[in-house]
Amino acid sequence: MAYDYDVLVVGGGIVGLSTAYALTGARTGLRVGVLEKECAPATHQSGRNSGVIHSGVYYRPGSLKARYATEGAAAMVAFCREQGLPHEVTGKLIVATSTAELPRLAELAARGRRNGIPVEELTPEGIREHEPEAAGVAALRVTTTGICDYRLVAGAYARLARQQGAALHTGREVRAVHRRADGVTVQTAAGELRCAVLVNCAGLHSDRIARLAGDDPGVRIVPFRGEYYELVASKRHLVRGLIYPVPDPAFPFLGVHLTRGIHGDVHVGPNAVPALAREGYDWGTVRARDLADTLRFPGSWRLARRHWRYELGELHRSLSREAFTTAVQRLLPAVTAADLVRATAGVRAQAVARDGSLLDDFAFAGFDPADPASPRRLVHVLNAPSPAATASLAIGREVARRALAALAGGG
Repeated sequence: MAYDYDVLVVGGGIVGLSTAYALTGARTGLRVGVLEKECAPATHQSGRNSGVIHSGVYYRPGSLKARYATEGAAAMVAFCREQGLPHEVTGKLIVATSTAELPRLAELAARGRRNGIPVEELTPEGIREHEPEAAGVAALRVTTTGICDYRLVAGAYARLARQQGAALHTGREVRAVHRRADGVTVQTAAGELRCAVLVNCAGLHSDRIARLAGDDPGVRIVPFRGEYYELVASKRHLVRGLIYPVPDPAFPFLGVHLTRGIHGDVHVGPNAVPALAREGYDWGTVRARDLADTLRFPGSWRLARRHWRYELGELHRSLSREAFTTAVQRLLPAVTAADLVRATAGVRAQAVARDGSLLDDFAFAGFDPADPASPRRLVHVLNAPSPAATASLAIGREVARRALAALAGGG
């Protein structure tokens, strides 16, 4: 087969673009292409988030999330500094609002220290020193957390990858994938492209691309919408940096929190509610195919049975501004419903297994250099929700390593 590209990346989000950047930086003359179905890169998860550079304090020691986020936080700050991108290392507070949360806060402090993250324990007086309007009985201060603009970061990856020879094709939705012994052919709305190795970084559609390529990913992407408010300009002074609750370890979402963004706005949220489309940014967006995929998947029902009480609370806050305000007031009592205005929502691509369990770590499939029996020609990124933006440089290097190993092995 005559190749248009040595490596073709599906998905022009922050992970796909970081992979292209890593690939072109690793080997001079490597022909790399990126396919993005939208008219611009970083349109979905990468461009619809609160811009937090996560420290890695939450993640299970030894996991990819823990390692990549811890490394990634420092790497992201360095990258933003080198590229002249707006960023700030603000630190954040994780605040226990009742004594019942203190054991979980202590466990979180221990987990952070096992991950090599500096954690300071605060009394109520210490909380007020850093966030005068916050309420709590104790808190952790994590100094390595920061903020940036991930849409600008993704744009920098795209620019650098192009400078190193990569081609970015927008408006090129993948319709079919045909794998042969000597290469992969990808059918798009604008024609056919051929490559030696295909890399799937399709985010919300990663499981579908895997199935198009003939691989069973073993998981289904179940979309959850994160709904945000913002503080009105006159109340932004209530938040100096980032204020988070103590998370529920049984659920992957962090709960309603307050984040001062790099451009001065203060995000409040999110709720985490089931989306009725993979790109369903409001209740009015319903896509029959996406909804049917979710409802037909046994893992969706098992997930719902396991977490229905938690999700009822999320739905209540989605439909009631008063309920949402009450959740915010646990951390910041001075906020009123009149201080909150709707902001841009995002959708999280959460991989769910057939047993209803949520994948709690980054997950890759396809070619694995450590396993000679693994499928050739393809590399899949099957689960890369938050903190994937923080960890995007590390994830890109890992995916590039697998792709180059597949290329060296003749696919």
